Amino acid sequence: MSKTIRQALAVPYEFPVVFTRDAFDPENPALADILALAPGGPHRLAAVFDQGLLRAFPDLPERLEAYLRARPGALNVAPPLALPGGEAAKNDLSVFHATLEHIFAARLCRQSFLLVAGGGALLDAAGFAAATAHRGVRLIRMPSTALAQNDAGVGVKNAVNFFGRKNFLGTFAPPFAVLSDFAFLDGLPARERRAGLAEAVKIALIKDRAFFDRLHVQRDALGRFEPDPYEHSIERCAELHLEHIATSGDPFEFGSSRPLDFGHWSAHALEEASGGSLGHGEAVAVGVALDSVYSRLAGLLPEADLERILEVLPALGFTPWHAGLDSLDMEAALEAFREHLGGRLFLSLLTGIGSRVEVNAVDFALMRRASDQLRERFA
Repeated sequence: MSKTIRQALAVPYEFPVVFTRDAFDPENPALADILALAPGGPHRLAAVFDQGLLRAFPDLPERLEAYLRARPGALNVAPPLALPGGEAAKNDLSVFHATLEHIFAARLCRQSFLLVAGGGALLDAAGFAAATAHRGVRLIRMPSTALAQNDAGVGVKNAVNFFGRKNFLGTFAPPFAVLSDFAFLDGLPARERRAGLAEAVKIALIKDRAFFDRLHVQRDALGRFEPDPYEHSIERCAELHLEHIATSGDPFEFGSSRPLDFGHWSAHALEEASGGSLGHGEAVAVGVALDSVYSRLAGLLPEADLERILEVLPALGFTPWHAGLDSLDMEAALEAFREHLGGRLFLSLLTGIGSRVEVNAVDFALMRRASDQLRERFA
């Protein structure tokens, strides 16, 4: 004899994603408004800064401390911690451990704040520590790269690499808030500023034709990083990612379908094969171009739409082909991507700009033809 009790939980969660400039300016209320969302207090706050961000803006810790001192009901602030960023921050547990030690030394509790300012890799590793300490302290993400502001920093995932596998250890844990400071992007080299535009093109292609039309019209201005179109591209890309997380019906990825990974199966493989010399944005641009040409060869995507895609990417500063495609083991790369999805292969292909279909198999001869066409045109 057995008895089954079916437990059903519904836990609504809301967090602000704020775009601003000069967040630590005493006249800017954005951070103070975020902190005011927490009931009670005074609360403790500890900060973690990406060493790369501090090289560009060495006075950030002092500016944060002065900002908080100037606010009524100032928080009890621990000395900040500087940690390395980049993918190396996720390749072992050192950043994760250092953040846990920082949380412990600062005596943070579940009512406290950990503010993490840095690129996506540091946000991932330090965010994983925040999610596990006390089963979760309040995390305020301050993404400092274009890719982090429009994609990696606005979602609900944290992770580090383990057993040689990307994001093997991690959690789904929404942040308390995301505060994106456009001034941080001013300190980036052009290559890193450009990287976020690849994600903007990707999500426009699968989600929003009007957004792609705008990227196409403004492609030369975007290639020059003119502030208005560039900042709009970051905001709209983040908005579309957030909309998908909230409305897809699978925010914690219990299923296998991940349409936001359009173009990423080959991008992941090219990044790994290049030993990191090919950046994520550059690899995504190649992957998007490859799957777009394949979509056309498969009879799904109109030729005129493909031409517009292949006009935008070079205008933004990307090369839509990479020599690594010639030696890429496509079958193995697709199998690794299927495992990354957690089950059956789902691959998004374009049926038009702003529309897609999901397939479960690939014609590798046709995919190789797509690669050959890109080489002939862009090599």
